[in-house]
Amino acid sequence: MNKRRGPTMRHVETVRSFAEIDVAARSIVLCDLDGCLISGRHVHEGARAFVDACGDRLWIVSNNSSDTTVTLASRLDELGIGVDAARILLAGEESVRRLADDPQAKATLVYADAPLRSLATSLGIANSSGVPEVLLLGRDPRFSLQLAEEIASHIVDGAVLWATNLDLTHPTAHGRPVPETGALVAAIEACTGPLSVKSIGKPAADLIEIALERSGADRGRALFVGDNDATDGVAARAAGVDFLRILHPAIAPKVSIASHLNGRESVSC
Repeated sequence: MNKRRGPTMRHVETVRSFAEIDVAARSIVLCDLDGCLISGRHVHEGARAFVDACGDRLWIVSNNSSDTTVTLASRLDELGIGVDAARILLAGEESVRRLADDPQAKATLVYADAPLRSLATSLGIANSSGVPEVLLLGRDPRFSLQLAEEIASHIVDGAVLWATNLDLTHPTAHGRPVPETGALVAAIEACTGPLSVKSIGKPAADLIEIALERSGADRGRALFVGDNDATDGVAARAAGVDFLRILHPAIAPKVSIASHLNGRESVSC
């Protein structure tokens, strides 16, 4: 279990369009999703052509905790973006699968959107009938005061909290902030006090390492394209991968999670 350092100030190479990105010599192109390729159902200019140009070298590496790779691939296909589910890595699904492989994590309760809860149930780690030892929190649209109280009570009783990711928000097509898993974690911590939250989502490098291992790509010729240096950039640097930030002119930058991570280290599991 490695601890990743928080983000540091540095110059970050930035582009304003996909047309500026040269991928000819790249062995693999790792790409963020929300705010990068799409925002909601809005496909950013040049995204489809960029995906086509990368071909099988393109891997989506996202902190998404609402979809599985299958449901996301289907949703992207409807938007004219063709990426095979095998080349999509999502913090939510990978967290569920990581816990499913851990024999110590069978007494787990999953608080997340329906696709992830269904996946967890199919893998035999959800809906524990006893006292839960592990809680996995994703972007759960059911989140409420009652649910916050339930989660906080389990934590007080000794349950370990996993979060699919620590992003506070992701952007709509108009740059409006949509609450993310990190915002739910902050609400829980308002009740319990600071927690040691386990997460394999960016800025941890786990998802990038999985993509490099599965693809067999040369790390030295890999490129990560994302819109958020505090998550995408930190993860890329931790994995020793080149990072390029893309900022679409019509979309306001994401609310940085840097302040949320101050005083807490992201824990890679």
